[in-house]
Amino acid sequence: MEDLAPRHGDLEAIETASRDELAALQLERMKWSLAHAYENVPLFRQRFDDKGVHPFDLKTLADLSKFPFTTKTDLRDNYPFGLFAVPREKIVRIHASSGTTGKPTVVGYTANDIEMWANLAARSIRASGGRPGDIVHIAYGYGLFTGGLGAHYGAEKLGCTVVPVSGGMTERQVTLIQDFKPRVIMVTPSYLLAILDEFRRQGLDPRESSLATGIFGAEPWTNAMRLEIEEAFDMHAVDIYGLSEVLGPGVANECVETKDGLHVWEDHFYPEIIDPETGEVLPDGEVGELVFTTLTKEGLPMVRYRTRDLTRLLPGTARSMRRIEKITGRSDDMIILRGVNVFPTQIEEQILKCGGLSPHFQIELHKKERLDVMTVRVEASPDCASGEDRKASAAELSHHIKSVIGVSARIDVTEPGQVERSAGKAKRVVDNRPKE
Repeated sequence: MEDLAPRHGDLEAIETASRDELAALQLERMKWSLAHAYENVPLFRQRFDDKGVHPFDLKTLADLSKFPFTTKTDLRDNYPFGLFAVPREKIVRIHASSGTTGKPTVVGYTANDIEMWANLAARSIRASGGRPGDIVHIAYGYGLFTGGLGAHYGAEKLGCTVVPVSGGMTERQVTLIQDFKPRVIMVTPSYLLAILDEFRRQGLDPRESSLATGIFGAEPWTNAMRLEIEEAFDMHAVDIYGLSEVLGPGVANECVETKDGLHVWEDHFYPEIIDPETGEVLPDGEVGELVFTTLTKEGLPMVRYRTRDLTRLLPGTARSMRRIEKITGRSDDMIILRGVNVFPTQIEEQILKCGGLSPHFQIELHKKERLDVMTVRVEASPDCASGEDRKASAAELSHHIKSVIGVSARIDVTEPGQVERSAGKAKRVVDNRPKE
């Protein structure tokens, strides 16, 4: 594989700043961000007041633990624009992700936010081995999902040539890679494996492709998958992390020269690890739930946002900013399916819309030709006896899941009583995907 390690002169000064310099910047920016949220967002003002804290109470970074958490539910409850901290007309971009109530969680960006996001996505691409002048093939989805446009603006900011392919049409993806010869691809890891299969179907050697580095995000993936991708394409496989509530892709990124965890861009985001049960802040090195406070966002500041992702904080290596390990799981029951967040409660909502189906269901996940596949096993209601009736109910449920949640699902309508019952919490998800 090509040596893509950056020269020291390629880095921004903040990427190699001392911890003391970084902490001083974080404290200054956190004071501003807490005051901005308190003064401009009624929810934050109420939460701070209820807890008896004020932005002026932040004297050290450790004082952040006195402030309340924010959750995804808060975005849903204040749909669509209730958490914006600037007048709506100052918002230049809106993105959204699916929620559990049929309403998306909405995020907004000012012009300064978009500029900051582009700069951090560019920093992430550079950390991954991308350079000005590279052709970047973007196969993340475009639209309300933050992946496509987040990657796009970052690649342009770095000075790259962008090929905005988006997802799907795998045969065309391979054709464009062969014809345009990009050095960088940005895509979900599971879809890259589908592209790999298409290379082989066409009788092409992926190791002879132009790709030198792949930047993979939007879903968990393992080091075993990294090795498979790197061996198959003779390229570097690098992890990127982000979430729309905090920014989008570009919150943290691996460095190609070490690939030992994702450096959090701590000049813009302050990370904490908490015990998911008690909310207590855990020391660096211990596994817990990842929490972020934004330090520079204008449109939608976040104070101690609970990501539900499980990881731990580690010292910096290739950069002085701390690293998070690859995400090991979640503290809730969210499924990430091909980059789309899916909650069992969303599936339940769609089942309840369909005649002929009972509320007893289970979601099964497995792999088919490299891609994650979701099957919803749901019981027919007692009055849905004929095969044709059940086929119609399955088709209706499949349509609702695709149109509302945005993912395809196989539907298996069973006889009444066939879905496992539980005396306690129902086991809604059965994950049969191979553990790598």
